[in-house]
Amino acid sequence: MKKTKIFLHGLESSPQGNKGVYFRDKYPEMIIPGFTGNLEKRMIKLNNILSNKDEIILVGSSFGGLMGSIFTMANPKKVEKLILLAPAIHMLKIDQEENNNCSIPVWIYHGKNDTVIPLAKMESVARNIFTNLSLIIMEDDHSLTKTFKTIDWDSHLG
Repeated sequence: MKKTKIFLHGLESSPQGNKGVYFRDKYPEMIIPGFTGNLEKRMIKLNNILSNKDEIILVGSSFGGLMGSIFTMANPKKVEKLILLAPAIHMLKIDQEENNNCSIPVWIYHGKNDTVIPLAKMESVARNIFTNLSLIIMEDDHSLTKTFKTIDWDSHLG
């Protein structure tokens, strides 16, 4: 079965943003939907898009990283791997009593000069949730403009 690759853009972005354009050019089979509205509305749309998909490789940027994390935690058998770019996972409502451990392979790329999503807050949440985590700190800011294309996307998405 063919893997499902999907990119989830950030809150202030769209499929026409730099990352969406890059993925569309390099990986034409990738699903790159547009999202608007609040988190609940965005999650309903995402769940509809992925309802009959398996072997999902999910790439989420910023708020899209939050969405991707929520989807992955709710559907661990459907997601093969999760790649997060400066994810807004510090916004997750985590119940400390619950078992939030997610063993899906997760890569997080985060700019060390990110002023939008503090690295320390994001890392604390990530280490609490993801048991198979690779955290890569980039010499960049929140948008990862300088380093985004240096990520080995072929190994993640190939």
